[in-house]
Amino acid sequence: MPIKIADTILPTTMVGSYPRPHWFHQQLRGRDIRVAFKEVAHEEAYHDATQAAIHDQEEAGIDIVTDGQMYFDDYVGVIGSFCWYMYERIHGFEEAKDPHPSAVGATVRTKDVELLDDWGGVVNSGEVKRGPIRLADLYKVASRYANKPMKVSVGAGPINLAWHVYFKHYKDARDLSFALAPIFNQEMKDLVAAGAKYLQIEDLGAWLPLFTGNDGDYKWIGEVIAKCVEGVNAKIAWHFCFGNAWGNSLSSLFPKGYETVLPHFFNVPVDQFVLDFANREMAGLECLKHLPKDKEVQAGVIDVRTSVIETPEHVAGRIRKVLELVPAERVYLSTDCGMKPLPRIVAKLKLKALADAAAIVRKG
Repeated sequence: MPIKIADTILPTTMVGSYPRPHWFHQQLRGRDIRVAFKEVAHEEAYHDATQAAIHDQEEAGIDIVTDGQMYFDDYVGVIGSFCWYMYERIHGFEEAKDPHPSAVGATVRTKDVELLDDWGGVVNSGEVKRGPIRLADLYKVASRYANKPMKVSVGAGPINLAWHVYFKHYKDARDLSFALAPIFNQEMKDLVAAGAKYLQIEDLGAWLPLFTGNDGDYKWIGEVIAKCVEGVNAKIAWHFCFGNAWGNSLSSLFPKGYETVLPHFFNVPVDQFVLDFANREMAGLECLKHLPKDKEVQAGVIDVRTSVIETPEHVAGRIRKVLELVPAERVYLSTDCGMKPLPRIVAKLKLKALADAAAIVRKG
């Protein structure tokens, strides 16, 4: 039985990141937070920005908050620090941003190739070793400001990190992903020791077999995620993201949807799958028809790739479509992806629409 986090049916949350306040200008630029926060102004601003992100969520009526991930710098793709935060703090990766591997030799510069190249590639030149990721430290900062339960986003994960790499030490994505798994496992155990009860793995690796064309990859990808969560005593969610570069879903990179990839991971030891539906107006819901009874879904019913603020009634309609396939007791409600690319006022109003929609559906 999955751990219960909020004392309500259809609890609301968001994926992870939230827009930075305009006054929060400080950037970590690869530094250990215990180094960067020696500067009083940086530490103070970080605390205030995190508190503001949590306050916005609580004021909007969200049931389970996140820290807003204010440690994500304003890198490429807006959310590019999602990967670079990890590359910069795990030994074995070079500091420089190189052209993305998919852009090398590309004869046609499609939108998706351009966006990935903006994101960049990185050289793996040595053995990966855990560095100052400090997720537990960041959780301790945020938890003091939260009056509601908190979910911690953990990522980018091992397989996701292996996507953008030039391999000079490990031979391929599989080899590197297995080497990274113990690092994430320890970060998650440290989070639990710090008091975290709800962890969400942010790893797009589920999609990798669609690129390699090798169905055998599903097996080792599931094994990597299993190693990440082994012995972690918390509620575990896994986000299958459709991408969010500058607010764009990288749709042409995912020619097949959840119905293709999700069944391969039904036996992976996570409690919940986090799936983006709103940006495609709930297309792909059929993947939930055969969801195992021991699994939950955190359904994305808010489209974060547009600044249009949905009405609560519109969002309620999306929720009801999910409930046609999965009992309410196994459904959490969320945004499609992180909200960092959005204007802050838009993000807050979208979260309010989510909270109000959930209230509408709970009333029947």
